[in-house]
Amino acid sequence: MVECDQIGIVVVFYHPENSSVRQARRFAEFGLCVVVDNTEGVSDPAVLGLGTEVVYLPNGRNLGIATAINQGVTHLIQAGCTQALLFDQDSEPSSELLHMLPRLLAQEIANGRRVALMGPAYEDARLGGAAPFVRFGFPTLERIGPTGTDLIEVDFLITSGSCLNLAAWRDIGPMDDGLFIDFVDLEWCARARRAGYEVLGTPLLRLRHSLGGEPVRILGRAYPSHSPLRHYYLFRNATALIRRAYMPWTWKWTEVVKFPARLVIYGGWLRPRAEHLRMAMRGMWHGLIGKMGPYSND
Repeated sequence: MVECDQIGIVVVFYHPENSSVRQARRFAEFGLCVVVDNTEGVSDPAVLGLGTEVVYLPNGRNLGIATAINQGVTHLIQAGCTQALLFDQDSEPSSELLHMLPRLLAQEIANGRRVALMGPAYEDARLGGAAPFVRFGFPTLERIGPTGTDLIEVDFLITSGSCLNLAAWRDIGPMDDGLFIDFVDLEWCARARRAGYEVLGTPLLRLRHSLGGEPVRILGRAYPSHSPLRHYYLFRNATALIRRAYMPWTWKWTEVVKFPARLVIYGGWLRPRAEHLRMAMRGMWHGLIGKMGPYSND
């Protein structure tokens, strides 16, 4: 198998637990680990218990997942890294994933493939195990089970657990700061695909990852739940991206179809119901008028 060049790791913190700090120190054993901390008012790594082997970049306020990833990736590029593994603070990658994913990416690039991003299937036991990989399609998304050994060309991957080709990052550009959170990974993957790069899923590798809060069950099916604020970002960013010409029309179609069902689920089953609906509607309005960045009551 092809050996990869210098590997970097970016972890985004926001009010991390002790387990997240231990995980970051573990990451430093595999490559240059950069922690970008969006926790308000925190600026001292000693308070968190991070060792000197971890590069700590505190923002002192929540600048969003997109900006934090951009900051971490910029640091890795300046340090000479050629690949970047990205993780949320609650992700639990195996040693196999940390070793194998960068090597698989390096091998595909050495074979002449223009790969921007590669990532595992994620597993959330609360939602029923391993999630399928996704391709955009009409009239519905194409969901591909993570089986077999062949790499699977997909339309997007979740950020956490994915491995970036930093040469492609220079061509595609950074993640969209204005999105703040939600659909950040999907929008970047859409630009990567538009630029002629591949996004590949690795069915042999898995990542344990919690998606959202405690799931809500409706008619026997589990749906990830979020706070009203997160639903604001979800509806706002979906609306804003639907208005962008470069986003695939097949994705736009599926999002428009999902809007009514999401409003029913969030407004009917999640409490406080009125607040979930109010924030979702405000998000759609802000997406229509182009009000992006962190949420503001103004």
